[in-house]
Amino acid sequence: MPPDRRVGYVLKVYPRFSETFVLNEILAHERAGLELEVFSLRPPLDGHFHELLAQVRAPVHYVDHGNGKAAALWSEMAAAQATLPHSVAAGLPELLEHDARDAHQALALARLVRERRIHHLHAHFGTVATTVARLAAGIAGVPYSFTAHAKDIFHESVDPADLSRKLAGANAVVTVSDYNLGVLRRLCPEADLRRVYNGLDLRLFRFSDPRDRPRRIVAVGRLVEKKGFADLVDACALMAQRGTDFRCDIVGTGQLEQELLNRVHASGVGDRVRLLGPRPSAEVRKLMEGAAVLAAPCVVARDGNRDGLPTVLVEAMALGTPCVSTDVTGIPEVLRDGRTGLAVPQRDPAALASALSVLLDDADLRSRLAAAGRELVEQRFDLERNAALVREAFDPDPAAATHAHRVSVR
Repeated sequence: MPPDRRVGYVLKVYPRFSETFVLNEILAHERAGLELEVFSLRPPLDGHFHELLAQVRAPVHYVDHGNGKAAALWSEMAAAQATLPHSVAAGLPELLEHDARDAHQALALARLVRERRIHHLHAHFGTVATTVARLAAGIAGVPYSFTAHAKDIFHESVDPADLSRKLAGANAVVTVSDYNLGVLRRLCPEADLRRVYNGLDLRLFRFSDPRDRPRRIVAVGRLVEKKGFADLVDACALMAQRGTDFRCDIVGTGQLEQELLNRVHASGVGDRVRLLGPRPSAEVRKLMEGAAVLAAPCVVARDGNRDGLPTVLVEAMALGTPCVSTDVTGIPEVLRDGRTGLAVPQRDPAALASALSVLLDDADLRSRLAAAGRELVEQRFDLERNAALVREAFDPDPAAATHAHRVSVR
């Protein structure tokens, strides 16, 4: 990519504590010399931020949405019309099909793209961030790309026709697993689809052999249904009933926090299972590298939501912490049963309890799985290499830019 090209990252919320992969990717791009600017559609609500955030050099713009008010939308349209008269007129029919706030932000972002001399827009998640990026790219006359993860593909609220239109209009589409790639390819065969795993800065994840670690289980993630933490609590209750010696720490916050606390106490494992709430990334790494096993009992939620490929699995394997997980979406691409971890059926606390117990009891197995896991991470999840693959989606292509503009504004 030419060094003078500037790329705009479009995110629903920036920064967001749970999206370490976005932060890592931005930092890797900046280390490679890419000029970035970040456009956030909503202000951050998290009270916790990663310590690496201070290293980001990119300016951050919070895109005005006008609160969906007609007067604000007309004012923004007039301002965009003055800057991009022909494109605004051509794009008006499609803008009118969208939510007023999305249309307002698309116009505001298109003006910012022109003012900030942005050459390409890249969004994370194929939902509102890509909706706004797509519309803005069409108005501003630049190409766009996006990364599709999981909820934006599988949740019951996803409109396949809308997602297909975004896939077809993009310069390129990145997704985080081969499983996702197959789903998206069936939806839109003509799209330029690329599987790029979320990369990991391996300098921050030093491997250690888990052979002599204490009998501690750790789980990390948002406290939502798809993470399967209710099954983990039930598995811990079964292990306690069998007399297994263990402790379990669950790191994260979310809407199911009180429900999980109630489940812990009702199961009689309050002395063994702790909900630690959110923790800084350095502390999370310390917890993982001191654990004998990481549990990631992911499930397909009732609304269709699921993980694409949990970054925490890759982080744990990089640190030498053997993992137990399920076969949801792209997880088998990293956790290969009996080789780089242990796999159990989803929503099966008994099988989860047995697998966790096996790893707690078998130091040789922990050591073997850990070594194989680290080797796989080094081969497939190196941040610098994978971020370079993402940057290939930003390469200038006049034909693709023309196509993006034509599809976006019809």
